[in-house]
Parts: sequence; structure tokens; C-alpha cells
Amino acid sequence: MPLPWVRTLVASAASLLLLGTPAVATAAPDRDGVRTSVHTAGRVQDAGDVLKYSWPGVYFEGRVRGTGVGIVLDDPAADYDVQVDGTTVATLVTPGRTTHWVTGLRDGVHTVRLVKRNDTPWSTSAFGGFVAAPGGAVLSRPAARARQIEFVGDSLTAGYGNLSDSRDCDGEQLRRTTNADVSYGALTARRLKADYQLNAYSGLGMVRNYGGGSPEVNYRTFYDRALLNVPGDVWQNPGTWRPQLVVVYLGTNDFSTPVGPGEPWTDESLAAAYRGAYSGFLEKLRTRYGPRTTLLAVGTGPFAGHVEQVVRDRTAAGDRRVRHWSLDATGLDHTGCHWHYSARDHRLLADRLTAFITDLPIRW
Repeated sequence: MPLPWVRTLVASAASLLLLGTPAVATAAPDRDGVRTSVHTAGRVQDAGDVLKYSWPGVYFEGRVRGTGVGIVLDDPAADYDVQVDGTTVATLVTPGRTTHWVTGLRDGVHTVRLVKRNDTPWSTSAFGGFVAAPGGAVLSRPAARARQIEFVGDSLTAGYGNLSDSRDCDGEQLRRTTNADVSYGALTARRLKADYQLNAYSGLGMVRNYGGGSPEVNYRTFYDRALLNVPGDVWQNPGTWRPQLVVVYLGTNDFSTPVGPGEPWTDESLAAAYRGAYSGFLEKLRTRYGPRTTLLAVGTGPFAGHVEQVVRDRTAAGDRRVRHWSLDATGLDHTGCHWHYSARDHRLLADRLTAFITDLPIRW
């Protein structure tokens, strides 16, 4: 659903909410490089002692032996969940520069997962790794999953306000109730036992943003970046990201508000530009990931027909691995912030998308 453009650019106030055990003395991460001890599928910039990133839903997974684990962060804007052995033990709200400790664990081997909950495109986040409590050790990183799915989208894919109990949210409520980890994409990937990227940017469209805002940019301006607030940044794929499936869900912001005075569009020219850009974007994905990757274009509402047309045209041109998914909105309550999907809606969509993907001839 649409959102006011300005609300996508409001930074969080710095505060820290620790739902786990109190922090203890900080410790330094492994100086051999963070990436050697953590698994991540997200778009990160490897700076050696820290991994930098901007997209929502980026997650880091590790293994530690001992009775405690520290999470080294430098982030004044985003919120995080900390999960140990599959259970969320802490929510960190704009933690700033800190090492958050989870202590009192049974003495043994534990899995730990840190996940960025919300979209903060104006800011760069930095993760400094996991550290073990005294007497323990950080173990080798978990293995990557064989399946990989990339999700491309806007606020609906980012999980915008999905935990809210009201559609009427101010900026603070929006930030605290957005959780990409329970979005339809993250849920679908976990059900399919896949690693995933959520490359979602609230308020942006394929060619036109919500309400015609910020016409000098659109989603495609930012797609190639790891650090969204760094003009010209280009994510360097380490060679490990080769998704068998890319799901593209863009169009809500292009068409959800009428073309206003002063915008360089008519309804007809907007539709034509959207179809042309969409086809070009799919070609970019095809060039990047090769002929074995399935491209799944999502259509619904006023842009469903345009997406179907793009898929038909590409299929006729010989692209054998492009598909269309008509998103079924039946039963969705849209009770998230500003009429976005609720957590229940995301679960329903994950059910439907998982079933659809399962029937596709994907070469996992």
C-alpha cells in the first residue's frame, strides 16, 4: 500500500531497548575479519573489522561455544532482533555503538542470529561480529543454504508497519512496528529453507514514486547499491550470491496515486514508461544472474495487466524462465501502518507465494 514519501526519510532517535540480559564489558571481534565467522546473504560492504549495509532484513548468523555471546554494532538508526537457538531474546532499538551481551546461556554450542528489522536508507549500519563470553569461543560460521531467493520491492516487501495494531501511525510508531523478519518474503524463504535478500525501498516505484515525490530518483536508482545513502555505490557480489529465484514486486507506488499537476506523465505515458522500465529491469536481472534463474513478476491491482504484458512479451522473445504471479489480495485486512499489510497479511501471502513457488520448475 502507498505511504507518504516524507515518512520514508525520517531518522530514528537514538535510544536502546534491551529485552535480554544487561550488557557487560565490551569485547573486540575477531580481527581476521568479521566475514570469516558469520554467514550473511545480504548486500554488505566488507570493511574487514566491520560489515556495512543499508537494506532491510539483512541478517547475520554465527555459532558460539560458552555461556554468553556479544553482538558488536554501530547503528544509530535501525532496530534489530537478536535470536539465540531460534528464540528472540532481545530487541535492540537504535543501539548506536555498543556490544550487546546475552549471558546466562547453558554452557555449550549455540546458534545466534542478528536481523535488521526496518528500512533506514538514509543511514549506513555496521556490524562488528559476534564475540564469546570469557571461557568461550566463536566457532566456524554456519553453512550457507543451497537455495537463494532475492526479493525486490517497496514498503510492502520491507514489512512497513506490519506489527502495528493501528493504521494511524506517527513516525515513532512506524519505526518500532516495522519488522522485515516477519514479512512475506522472509517467511516464504524460511519455509523453503532458502537464504534471501530483501532489497526493498519504501515509497519508490519502477519509474514513479508515491505521490510523484522525488522525481529525480526511483527504485532503479538504488538497486545496484549496498549502501543506499552513498551516491554511486555499487555492491560487489562476492560470488556467492546466485539466486535461483528473483521475485519483483514493484508498481504500487507508480500507480496508487493519481498523476498530479506538474508531473511529466499522462496515464498512458506512465503506463508505457512502466512497462518499458520493467522489461529493462528484468533484462538486467537476466544478464546478471543468467538463464537458469527464474524471474517472478508480481502483479496486482491497477498494474496487474501491465506486469502480465511484460511477461508475455519477454516469453514471446524467448525468455523461458520468466513467470507472472497474480497476487491474490482476498482476505487481507491491511491493518498495518497507513493501510499496509499486517503481520497476518504477510503470513497469508507467504502461504500463497510458497505454494505458487513450489509448483514452479525451479532448478534448486
